[in-house]
Amino acid sequence: MSVRAPRKGENYELSVDLNSGYADKRKDAIKRVIASMTVGKDVSGLFPDVLKNMQTDDLEQKKLVYLYLMNYAKTQPELVILAVNTFVKDADDPNPLVRALAIRTMGVLRAEKIIDYLCDPLQKCLRDENPYVRKTAALCVAKLYDLKPELVIENGFLSQLRDMIADSNPMVVANTVAALTDIHIAASAQPSSSTSDPGIFVISASILNKLLIALNECSEWGRVAILNALARYVAQDEKESEHICERVVPQFQHANGGVVLAAMKVIMIHIRGVRREELAKQLVRKMAPPLVTLLSSPPEVQWVALRNINLLLQKRPEILSSEMRVFFCKYNDPLYVKIEKVDIMVRLAGENNVDALLSELKEYASEVDVDFVRKSVKAIGQTAVKIDAAADRCVNVLLELIGTRVSYVVQEAVVVMKDIFRKYPSTYEGVIPTLCSNLDELDEPEAKASLIWIIGEYANKIDNADDLLNIFVESFVEESYAVQLQTLTAVVKLFLKKPDSSQAIVQLVLDKATKDCDSPDVRDRAYIYWRLLSTDPGAAKAVVLSYRPPISIPRTTVAPALLEELLGEVSNLSSVYHKPAETFVGVGRVGVDSVQQKGTHASASFTEDDRFSAKKALQTVAAGQQAENLLDFGDDEATDGQPTGLAATDILAQTPAAANLMSGTSSNPLDDLVSIFGSASMAAPTTAPVDPMAAFGGGFGGAALSPTAVSPPPTQRQQVQAQTQQPQEDLLGLF
Repeated sequence: MSVRAPRKGENYELSVDLNSGYADKRKDAIKRVIASMTVGKDVSGLFPDVLKNMQTDDLEQKKLVYLYLMNYAKTQPELVILAVNTFVKDADDPNPLVRALAIRTMGVLRAEKIIDYLCDPLQKCLRDENPYVRKTAALCVAKLYDLKPELVIENGFLSQLRDMIADSNPMVVANTVAALTDIHIAASAQPSSSTSDPGIFVISASILNKLLIALNECSEWGRVAILNALARYVAQDEKESEHICERVVPQFQHANGGVVLAAMKVIMIHIRGVRREELAKQLVRKMAPPLVTLLSSPPEVQWVALRNINLLLQKRPEILSSEMRVFFCKYNDPLYVKIEKVDIMVRLAGENNVDALLSELKEYASEVDVDFVRKSVKAIGQTAVKIDAAADRCVNVLLELIGTRVSYVVQEAVVVMKDIFRKYPSTYEGVIPTLCSNLDELDEPEAKASLIWIIGEYANKIDNADDLLNIFVESFVEESYAVQLQTLTAVVKLFLKKPDSSQAIVQLVLDKATKDCDSPDVRDRAYIYWRLLSTDPGAAKAVVLSYRPPISIPRTTVAPALLEELLGEVSNLSSVYHKPAETFVGVGRVGVDSVQQKGTHASASFTEDDRFSAKKALQTVAAGQQAENLLDFGDDEATDGQPTGLAATDILAQTPAAANLMSGTSSNPLDDLVSIFGSASMAAPTTAPVDPMAAFGGGFGGAALSPTAVSPPPTQRQQVQAQTQQPQEDLLGLF
């Protein structure tokens, strides 16, 4: 007894209407099916009923049925084969729109069973008398290559595409170039690809001329495809580079921003081959107006243009050298646009326009948006570092901003002043009292660290430097690591410059850093300073107070080689992110699959390489356990007959946890820890050598220091000795 479908519900009503004897009712039912499909309802059960309405002379109805097929072909692959006869019949239809629709839909279906039936209709459509059908068929070849490359090669579709570059219709040429470029990218992504691969699209001089002819006559996206192909072309000589540049320059006047940026890319690539200085300057001059025009676009397009402009200016800053005013921020610009504009203004800043820039940045610093205000204050500092002649004016503006007593403005100004002091040492010392008077305003780590650096650097010129630093020493343990590191260095600088009055504070900060601080970086730096001050104060002075070269603003934010690569990607995502495509895009359409496969392989069984790495790690640990104390420079014998190197590795490997780790059968994430610390036989020897560190030696400038002023730091060997006197606990006992 067969189970009949329920005779109620929306799908049942649609099924009845799809099988109606009235054409209008069937068409209306198809529209309702498409509407349900669009809002996410499952109407795949109506596949056979919709398929019956495929054979019709009504073009609108045929489009709707094709749309339904494209959506559900993957879930109903066995039923798609029923539509093949209609597709083949439509590919021979007298109406070119129907022929193009049939071949486009067959290419989009991506069903394995229908691919073999696609070849014959595609052959006919590539040679069709109507250009609309030919241009649609050209893109269909690229889709077929993505599904089954060998089928495209066997049927000679690639050679037909190359012949179609000489087509009389520019849109056919543009679509052909787009298809060949897609196939070229797919073929190049294959690891075994070579220049002899039939999928590789090599642009010859004859193809170049055909592309240049079609460039001015096709649609905007056709122009983008052709311009991208021209960017790949390698000019044979200077004359050819000049010819390409001259033919592409008219595209700067196009209304579409994508065409303008693609034309910029072609010019930036081929201008490298132009040797005539006058022509190069003329081309650069012509690039400015279209870039300025892009700034009148909507904010999103404007931001993309600004990111590309930023990249272009890093290579050729002269493009917009006299156009800084167009980058002044408007009151209704979004934050992301304002940030980019400020970056570009600093890049364009020069002695001739710095006054206008500073007055503009000063206005921005009184805005309500905190992030934008910080960016503006930072830009004032960057301008001071970049233009020596404007440094005084920049410092005066910063002092005015500090006078506002707005917390975040003051803190950013302090950070900026640190950079100015690094660029112009001993030039603006008169500003220091103003900065120190705002100490209570600082609550951000970067601002605190900057002021501490200034105090330490000019400790000999600040009368109450020890009192100011003592504020940070008292709260040393509660401060962030960046502030701790800077406080430690500043106090040591103070001691080296004023040894008589700062012995107590340096002893206090070294004690806190080595005993109470949980950051290994801070502890290590404290031990190094302590050792330097204990053994050779002269060496400490040479290290801590060494000469530092003045800083400068880098001309580019990316490496030169990467900049050249990104200039070839202008108008693509790479030029917006300022990163190569492979850092954020998977390889081909299987990018996500390959990532998942890597994850699967990573979680597979332990390989030989893994075992070798584990062995090396155990050997390193064994060597480390027998290593001499880093702070002990004596020549004492440390091993006491204990095995080292590979022999120590063998002993470590005898523990159960290490054996599991080496064999790859470990399921406990703590096994690597247990294998390192579980063996009591590998403990460090408990005999402590004579401590080589004495108290601080003679002071600087003839001032003698008391030998008991500062006690030497505790060595790590003494700490190990104290630990080994306590009964050892198995780590697994904690769990």
